[in-house]
Amino acid sequence: MKKKGAGSWHDGPMTEPAGAVTAALSKSDSTDSTDSTDSIDSTDSTDIPRTGRTNMTRVTVIGGGYGGIAIAKALDDVAEVTLVEQKDTFVNHTAALRAAVDREWAERIFLPYDNLLARGRVVHGTALGVRGTTVSVAGMGDIEADHLVLATGTAYPFPAKHLESSSIIAKARIERAHTNLEQAGRVLIAGAGEVGIELAGEITSAFPATEVVMLEAGPDILHNRDYKPELREAIRFQLEQRDVEIITEDQLVALPPVDPGVLSPFRVTTKGGRRLEADMWFRAYGSAAATGFLGENYDEIRHYDGTIRVDDHLRVVDHPGVWAIGDITDVRETKRADAARAHAEVVATNIRSLIEGRAATAVYTPQPEHVVLPLGPDGGASQVLRDGVRVVVGPEETARMKGEDLLLGYIAKALGVKS
Repeated sequence: MKKKGAGSWHDGPMTEPAGAVTAALSKSDSTDSTDSTDSIDSTDSTDIPRTGRTNMTRVTVIGGGYGGIAIAKALDDVAEVTLVEQKDTFVNHTAALRAAVDREWAERIFLPYDNLLARGRVVHGTALGVRGTTVSVAGMGDIEADHLVLATGTAYPFPAKHLESSSIIAKARIERAHTNLEQAGRVLIAGAGEVGIELAGEITSAFPATEVVMLEAGPDILHNRDYKPELREAIRFQLEQRDVEIITEDQLVALPPVDPGVLSPFRVTTKGGRRLEADMWFRAYGSAAATGFLGENYDEIRHYDGTIRVDDHLRVVDHPGVWAIGDITDVRETKRADAARAHAEVVATNIRSLIEGRAATAVYTPQPEHVVLPLGPDGGASQVLRDGVRVVVGPEETARMKGEDLLLGYIAKALGVKS
């Protein structure tokens, strides 16, 4: 196993939203502190200040991810909006894998919520439980609402997602992983889905001398998705061009005896009898919907994977006044940031209609399977929709859609931050 000196060294596409969400996000360029979000930390006080507006419909959004910020901003002009988010900054997880190999990006994925809302407020705290449309927040007590939107997303192994509430702690973990990758001669990635493939692309782009081996239990890469064969062929060809070793239809007997992202040479055995060696490893499988805080009142509508039942309008079944968007819904589609934003569009339209005395008639229709899958800044392939037909495009267009910017410009604009 080769060693190197210290000096040698996220899932799906996002598309521009439309309608109310787009209109709301287009207003977010200003960073004037006199018109910024009322941001409250759970350690400040147990008496949560209100916005001062009366006789307005109260909307609480739990979760400040892609869908959460979209719906909060879309309703900011017609409702008393409270966004509850445990992290102290927004994390652009679309760029999280790039951040693991590029120190500049490690700083750029964390953006403040301060200018998200013109009238509403952001409460930084952990949601402990839900009763009806009331949420209990650690250190802050209960926040009552007329409409509650659940947008808590999914947990996923590092480095694709960061679960730490503190951006300082998250950045320190990224820096440790980056330093370890600089010294690693061989990296094992368990899982060859979208995250594992994108991570392999980032590592081989930043550190072309590093050996990467991918281990996939399924019969092929991206095996459990409705993707065209041309997409798999294009991705596999590019990975092999980078000398990535791809092992399919095999899995580990036991996980490596070292935490992911930690530099410590190890040996493991697969169920197929292979013996693999590496300096460090990452787990690229095993997402879990973040719905545990909802409690037993949601047990009857919660599936084994943590997702919850919603109707076509994205109302939570059997829970009046409660809506759900993003990864936690049981909508039959790949969990993607652009899907969460499309959900936000539907729910924002429905809540706005109810506020204005009309019926909630907007429905959500899943789009055919599509993905933008970069392999570093200038590689990858994508399956996109063209006039309703799925087509596969190559590295150049993939880089233009996602690989170069990783949507930083769009997210910064949505949050009212200068990128």
